[in-house]
Amino acid sequence: MQPETAPPPPPLTVGVVGAGTMGVGVAQCLAAAGHDVIVVDPDPGALADGPARLREGARAAVLLRKAPRDAPDLLPARVRWTDELRQLGDVSFVVECAPERIPLKEELFRDLAAVCPPGAVLASCTSAIPVDRLAAHTGRPEQVLGMHVMNPAWAKDAVEVVRGPRTGAHTLDRALGLLAGMGKHGIVVSDGPGFVSNRVLMATVNDAAAVVQAGTADAATVDRVFQECFGHAMGPLGTADLIGLDTVVDTLDVLRTLTADARFTPCALLAGLVAEGRLGRKTGQGFHTYPGARRHSGTPGAVSSRTR
Repeated sequence: MQPETAPPPPPLTVGVVGAGTMGVGVAQCLAAAGHDVIVVDPDPGALADGPARLREGARAAVLLRKAPRDAPDLLPARVRWTDELRQLGDVSFVVECAPERIPLKEELFRDLAAVCPPGAVLASCTSAIPVDRLAAHTGRPEQVLGMHVMNPAWAKDAVEVVRGPRTGAHTLDRALGLLAGMGKHGIVVSDGPGFVSNRVLMATVNDAAAVVQAGTADAATVDRVFQECFGHAMGPLGTADLIGLDTVVDTLDVLRTLTADARFTPCALLAGLVAEGRLGRKTGQGFHTYPGARRHSGTPGAVSSRTR
């Protein structure tokens, strides 16, 4: 089956909720597509270093020929940073990139429905929470869907697009068009805890961590098995480090809550790394070590943490 696409829209004003790793990455992609972007986060640290992280991402995109050379200079002018959700009162589209916590996202979607124009699409970059659960808090479920962008956002051409049972066809078309304008394509799946990607991936990551915990193999060897035996570009533990181990644990907690399946209980090694602040690439250490990794400033806020 070919990925689903739609004609790209003209330049829009798009809101992004959350200035963590994923929020800044999504803002970068939107700005690169010519849209004006408003990023909302209550965390002063996230807002303060957001522009630098956006430029850092743009420079990385240039190096891999995913963006023109002038992107690091041009993109920041298209992005505005604020701690006030009410600044999204005139947007056409919102992409929510807050931490993976059910009560937080439910509250955000209630607030977004109250603040955003009646015609605005409300998309969530949720890793595992069913879209219809969030849509139930909006009064406009036909305008809600999932856009599960992978990290790093600027490097990934495919997006898992989650159509809830009440998502309208026009909403889906608008989302696919927005992605097309960003040089991406959507792979549309139905709603459910973890959708396709994380229903499978999170159990695999947890089991891979349990293998290390049991002493069967170290992290490098586990990843090497997946890379050299199965042809994976990255092993499950390297993938977890890229996602952020705190995001992995949050996602496992959501899946365990929604499915009552014990296999989604984070193993002790994984939970311990998060408790120690070893969150993966963004902190320089997780299952693997990343010399020279940039440590982000700021502390978790009501919308964003350094994880998302």
